[in-house]
Amino acid sequence: MSTAATSFPERNAAEMADIVLASDAALPEVRARRMRQRRQMYAGQVASYSLGASVLLLYAFDGVVSTNVPTLFWFGGLLIIGTFTVLSEAGVGDRFADHYLTVFQISAHMALQFVFLVSVPTVGIAFLAVLFLIFAFGTLRMTSRQAMITWGLATCGLAFVFLGSDLPIGLPVASRLERAASMLCFALVIGQCAFLGLFGATLRKILYQRSNELKAAYRRIEELAELDELTGSYNRRCIMRLLDTEMEKSRQTGSPCAIALIDLDWFKRINDAYGHPIGDEVLRTFAITMFANIRPDDRFGRYGGEEFLLLLPGTTSEAASRMLDRLRSIVAELDWSAFSPGVSVTISAGVATLRANDTADTFLARADCALYSAKAQGRNRIATS
Repeated sequence: MSTAATSFPERNAAEMADIVLASDAALPEVRARRMRQRRQMYAGQVASYSLGASVLLLYAFDGVVSTNVPTLFWFGGLLIIGTFTVLSEAGVGDRFADHYLTVFQISAHMALQFVFLVSVPTVGIAFLAVLFLIFAFGTLRMTSRQAMITWGLATCGLAFVFLGSDLPIGLPVASRLERAASMLCFALVIGQCAFLGLFGATLRKILYQRSNELKAAYRRIEELAELDELTGSYNRRCIMRLLDTEMEKSRQTGSPCAIALIDLDWFKRINDAYGHPIGDEVLRTFAITMFANIRPDDRFGRYGGEEFLLLLPGTTSEAASRMLDRLRSIVAELDWSAFSPGVSVTISAGVATLRANDTADTFLARADCALYSAKAQGRNRIATS
């Protein structure tokens, strides 16, 4: 005597969550899942109407209703389900945001309950009870606007039954069989409402889990958007943004701020002599070495090609020079021949300290000028501007 959800709430809730969270790129797969969801839902509805018709058979067996009532009720339900099944298989629902056509389904099932309520008022409470189940089904998918529409339709139907007529709406309990049938009617409605509640709770749980997964993925995407894919250091866009931040912070606090432009000496020769894969390994190893030997507050990013920018907040010119010279020695002393015999790597760096009238461009220009000076002096050295 009702509509029902699918037979396996956890699995179907997971599939619905996938549909809710899926992108347009997965549209064919989404449509296939929607079709499967609807088929399972219609199968559940057939089972519900079969159970409802069985209860009416008990009433008919006891003589409360005509023997035609269970048959007509069952065929009426199948007609509604069959109509929406045909529409579903034709893909009509996929043209709408609400591919279940929820308002139309709920309206059709409510109309059937009201028709039998008016036709067989002696067991009318049984049909009224089913309205709760119909709306429990609808709450899984209805928007607030759809809820208002269907609630308005249900109210109109109830007003007609209770205020516009004198129908003797009842629930037979005169005999043991009638009481058993009435008990089964409510037990089935309550059971199916509980089943729908389980489906909804599972759906909410899965959506919450998927939401957390999406947040984690979004954080990962943001992280990747800030990092250089090869070296794991900040990319140029991010390191430049961090430079602006550190300059502003330095001016607000009055603390010194230094930067260093670092260049791998003769890196093009390494690529030409040993190949780009070796060159990539050299860049990665250099970045790892830097991360292992700079302070937690320092910021290290790839400025372009084999050139890197190191931000040194709270650092004076002398301290920055000493730090860079230490890094230079560490890089030079690494066993680079492990990548290929004959490979050796050194770095040159230009250090600059923030001045009162500096912009990011002038700050970088002075560091670049110092780097050029270090190269001109023979490379593998640190120069200061």
